[in-house]
Amino acid sequence: MRNTNRLLILAAGAVALPAAVFAAPQQRAPKPRLTLAQAQVIALKARPGKVTDHELEAEKGGSGLRYSFDIKAGAKTFEVGIDAMTGRVLENVAEGPHPD
Repeated sequence: MRNTNRLLILAAGAVALPAAVFAAPQQRAPKPRLTLAQAQVIALKARPGKVTDHELEAEKGGSGLRYSFDIKAGAKTFEVGIDAMTGRVLENVAEGPHPD
């Protein structure tokens, strides 16, 4: 009887353990070395204009982590990508029409 009770208690405890204990550890996203403000200064030197949008994203090229800025210059909008680790300009191209 004792062994049966121990087995039931152990089984109940195993079921009650959170799934996180059994899950694979998650990788944390790398933290950018540059701040948004520092990256924006670099982007505006590469493409003078007015920043209309920005985001930090994981994307191929460079360190894999970049700040992306939409900069309005005249009648065109340009996408300027700045490596969030090194400050290198990765992209500076006119945006085309976006399909809705």
